[in-house]
Amino acid sequence: MAHHLLGVRGMETDEPILRARDLMQRDVISVSPDTPILDVYRLFVEEEIHGAPVVDDDQVVRGVITTLDLLRVTRDELEPGAALSGSEYFRDDLPYSAADWMHLPGDLQDRMAKVVARDAMSREVVSVAPELPIEEVAQIMLAQRIHRVLVVGDGVLAGVLTTFDALRAVGRPTRPVANPRHTGYAR
Repeated sequence: MAHHLLGVRGMETDEPILRARDLMQRDVISVSPDTPILDVYRLFVEEEIHGAPVVDDDQVVRGVITTLDLLRVTRDELEPGAALSGSEYFRDDLPYSAADWMHLPGDLQDRMAKVVARDAMSREVVSVAPELPIEEVAQIMLAQRIHRVLVVGDGVLAGVLTTFDALRAVGRPTRPVANPRHTGYAR
């Protein structure tokens, strides 16, 4: 006799319910609240990432920092009070410059050296429990219009789940494909 599981919408299915813990990435690159912004920038470039959770020594999530946060804090240092006006677009205000932070004007370089992740991070974090079904995670991501959520269990960072991870659940075949060469596109 087949073992049936109750699906998310109350339908019986032979498919096990996938949960956040099943698809999350466990090796998460994170920064501490005291990580200098210039080090966060270098990390993002070296690891080719666009954001990272900010966690304390106990792996408790304190916030998230993204490339947009780096742009905002740099704009604020270049042009104090710019954040209040909000009318100028960062790119329109500055000439294009190389990605090397060490060529910044001396006073800006000194000010930026004092800024840490805590100063630039967003404290509003969208997180889910490891047990949450993937369908519900996807609904949260859609409602919040975000591409990643932190998976937090017992108050500590367990992993991260991205839209690509959620798509893996949708993209996995549930039954054998009759004609694996057929792409579904007309010739």
